Amino acid sequence: MMAPTHVLRCCQRGLAWIPVIFISLVVCWSYYAYVVELCICNIGEKIIYLVFFHLSFGMFVWSYVKTIFSKPANPSNEFCLPKAEKERYEKEEKPEFQQEILWRAATNLPLYTRTGTGAVRYCDRCQVIKPDRCHHCSACDMCVLKMDHHCPWVNNCVGFSNYKFFILFLAYSLVYCLFIAATVLQYFIKFWTNELEDTRAKFHVLFLFFVAAMFCISILSLFSYHLWLVGKNRSTIEAFRAPVFRTGSDKNGFSLGFRKNIVQVFGDQKKYWLLPVFTSQGDGMTFPTRLVNIDPEQAPVTLYPEPSKR
Repeated sequence: MMAPTHVLRCCQRGLAWIPVIFISLVVCWSYYAYVVELCICNIGEKIIYLVFFHLSFGMFVWSYVKTIFSKPANPSNEFCLPKAEKERYEKEEKPEFQQEILWRAATNLPLYTRTGTGAVRYCDRCQVIKPDRCHHCSACDMCVLKMDHHCPWVNNCVGFSNYKFFILFLAYSLVYCLFIAATVLQYFIKFWTNELEDTRAKFHVLFLFFVAAMFCISILSLFSYHLWLVGKNRSTIEAFRAPVFRTGSDKNGFSLGFRKNIVQVFGDQKKYWLLPVFTSQGDGMTFPTRLVNIDPEQAPVTLYPEPSKR
């Protein structure tokens, strides 16, 4: 049974690249249509178009590549059960006694969140105690730090290691599409009024505008939503399911105020905010909360009660 399962897994991984290939082909075609058909064939005043086009194109491709190929960050070894505790956990059949083992292991870990039932957040698949905001991705088959969502358009998990890149990817793709739509609009109007010369560029002009406008609408809504999440210091998962603290569930538990929330993702040096280089604060495993006015790295908190005597 292992061989068919392995083959199926390989096929799934191969098919997962189809959305990325599709986007790449659309981008390559848009480059050809705009640069070659629209500008080079009618160079004249379009030199300034080419300059701004390549600036937006370069930043878009850079951020897209970084989003795709940034490996999702995983919990460190300190969140793994010691060998002896792991063996006891696997042999134990009763959930309450398994929780006692996890309570002991989690006592000195910097954790603030728990499950909805008040238990330790543990991943049986990865066999690690989940740090705050960490979740298991079934598509990547791993626990991802500060997981936001798995995005098929980049064939990667969006989380702590690449969330800034993902935001910039949305921003620059929106700029790219808006620039194309705005500069092609005049030729699109000429097409419908039969004022455009009858060349092969007519086809590219027509579809350039439609494709750019279509992507503009979809990207704008997604980009606006993620800007709102950044301002609230929430992930997509937390927006739908509020994290649970000692005091109960709190959707604003990690919010530190608008400015500090932005700094959490983009870093404290503004000169790097618009560049797809990693500047996010922290290590992805510990996060300051508004419930506790201290850094969890400096003062770990015991969230779980002492295990009962057996």
